[in-house]
Amino acid sequence: MPQVAYYCQKCLAANPLGQEFCARCGTRLMIIVEPPAARYESSEAAASNEEHLLERISALENSQARLTEKLGRGLDLLLRQAQNAHFDRALVKSLVDLLTDDGVVQGSRLERLWINRCQKDAEEQQESERREELRLKILANYHGQERVSFEHCINEGFLFIDDGQVGRGIRSLRRAAEIARENALLLSFIGEHFFRAGKPDRARRYLARAHEIAPGDSRISLLLGLTCADEGDSERAKELLSSATRRGGSSFAAHYGLGRLFIAEENWRKALHEFKLALASKVSPEAHYALGCLYYQLGRDPMASRHLRKALEMDETYEEAFYVLGLISERAGQKELASEYFEKSGAGKFIRSSLSAKSKRQHSGQEGIAPLFRATTSRSRRLITGGDRRLAEALREDALSSHNLGDIEAR
Repeated sequence: MPQVAYYCQKCLAANPLGQEFCARCGTRLMIIVEPPAARYESSEAAASNEEHLLERISALENSQARLTEKLGRGLDLLLRQAQNAHFDRALVKSLVDLLTDDGVVQGSRLERLWINRCQKDAEEQQESERREELRLKILANYHGQERVSFEHCINEGFLFIDDGQVGRGIRSLRRAAEIARENALLLSFIGEHFFRAGKPDRARRYLARAHEIAPGDSRISLLLGLTCADEGDSERAKELLSSATRRGGSSFAAHYGLGRLFIAEENWRKALHEFKLALASKVSPEAHYALGCLYYQLGRDPMASRHLRKALEMDETYEEAFYVLGLISERAGQKELASEYFEKSGAGKFIRSSLSAKSKRQHSGQEGIAPLFRATTSRSRRLITGGDRRLAEALREDALSSHNLGDIEAR
């Protein structure tokens, strides 16, 4: 019985059955690796159906073998990298434990800083990608005659911002905005910058122009509404914030802003409704604290205490919440408990001590008002972002977050 052999398709050497590579030239052994049309210049002899099927099987076999080989190499690389990462992490944790035992570093604090740093790097990467996407959209939205100058200002501005030179970058973008006065994307980006920087007058200038061009954009309505509230234009602020919730859905920033406006008008029922919606939109210690202050103002101390304690459960360092709990205890005649709360409240003690005789004369009749709502009228400037730095930061963060992004129409 003759021995069955594979003949190499390249060098025609015979190879034993089951061998994968040619023993002479190293070529992977296949049944058929090329069609007859590729082996002969003339196509007079047509390939049979069997030959065609064998050609396709061989091609698939070849592709599958190469893919399997690549996947195998990729898996090996991933395993090695995972092993190296595991060893690196074990080494770092050992070093941290050693330094912690020696009292050089605080392990828990170091871990928190590391996690925060990783989150910050990821956010910066996302923000950079968002700016690049926005730059391309801004350029695509321009249809004027000064294309070269406009592109130069836009590219220069975003390059400066990516390089950390935000001031120079914004100046370049403002020059571009003078060239393209109808570019809502560019105007809203500049307005957003000034809103983030706490400059409501400049933010309002650009956001108002963007709102005229894209009145249906919920994010522009939200930011412009908050800046109008800070500028003392409460009626327009309420209109814009209500429009933002109708078009873009509920958000902590919009409902909290509306609540503060109603508090300035002493419309406590509507203010309570908006603060509840703010908490429902985003459960946070700041939202619980704001509700606690409002319930305290309404004389509903048990509900106020409940929300303030929830705020402290989420953040045990929330000093302002300790301070208002102290006020509640003081009003209930629990002097010792009030002193204990005031002692835990570093910022609270500062707030309380700042109400000196002079301060009390300035705020006559406001001694029983929660610190968050003192000296608040409908025409007060910095009504939304002023008075409480922590709440102002939470408000800006929520207003600028991605879930409030609107779609500005291309014009």
